[in-house]
Amino acid sequence: MRVADLTEEQLLARIVPELPAGAATLLGPGDDAAVVAAADGRFVVTTDVLVEDRHFRRPWSSGEDVGRRAAVQNLADVAAMGAVPTSLVVTLVVPAELDVDWVVGLARGLAAECGPLGAGVVGGDLSGGPLVVVGVAAHGDLQGRAPVLRSGARTGDVVAHAGVLGWSAAGLASLSARAAHVPARFVEAYLRPRSPLAAGPDAARAGATAMMDVSDGLLKDAGRLARASGVRVDLDRGALAPAADALADVARGLDADPWAWVLGGGEDHGLLATFPAGTELPAPFRVIGRVIGRVVDGAVGGVVGRGEPAGDDEPAVTLDGEAPGVATGWDHFAGRTG
Repeated sequence: MRVADLTEEQLLARIVPELPAGAATLLGPGDDAAVVAAADGRFVVTTDVLVEDRHFRRPWSSGEDVGRRAAVQNLADVAAMGAVPTSLVVTLVVPAELDVDWVVGLARGLAAECGPLGAGVVGGDLSGGPLVVVGVAAHGDLQGRAPVLRSGARTGDVVAHAGVLGWSAAGLASLSARAAHVPARFVEAYLRPRSPLAAGPDAARAGATAMMDVSDGLLKDAGRLARASGVRVDLDRGALAPAADALADVARGLDADPWAWVLGGGEDHGLLATFPAGTELPAPFRVIGRVIGRVVDGAVGGVVGRGEPAGDDEPAVTLDGEAPGVATGWDHFAGRTG
């Protein structure tokens, strides 16, 4: 059965029963707007979009794959603020010839990620169009804590990461090359990324000074955190080596550099955070670097690697004190890494 075979109301009648209500939902789908409790008096809100043939391809991705991915990339942004997800609002554009089962699968994918967290899918909009487009707005509860911003990193902090690095990039490269005998976990990481969502609030409770979701690659997002905080970040090659080693066999088969995936690959949706030195890090965070110099009025205090004074032309992120020498991550408008 195609979408064109149903009215909008009939299609919604297939979708809505698949969606979780959520612990904070006071009024869910069916009215002009939903009502969600905000016990803290504040709420975190973020939005993101998936566009067919730019962010996913239907020959590769089931509706459930896309639903899970759409949920995770938004839930990770909520978690990166130190908040607990409460609700999602979803805008869906679908072609008339699309199978109804694909759309129902998307709703099930959303539910599979949101349900276990107690987050509801509380409403949205449905429209027709030439491509599938999934737009999500996610909300979260800070539970009385201050939000963890990108701008709080300070000289002397450790830099830590939770999640995987380069797996989604390896999966995409494998699908693009139609590679055989690729471990399923890497393809799965691209189609259905997993994010350590509980680690976000845990990091906030542990005293994280800055945090963000790693969606566009470690170097690019670490650079964003560094610039927002006015600091330099130095990553530790030795600490990142196990991530590159885990990808070495796949990279060899595709004539690729595993370090390019680890440092520049996006869409793993791990969490990058800074903590005061000596902090007991919540699982699964692990130290991958340190904050080494603060920018003050256009100048840099401290040093960047090897004891050399930092200058204005120094990169925001270094690897063992050196410029990393790989592409820094995905650019949505250039359509490439750079």
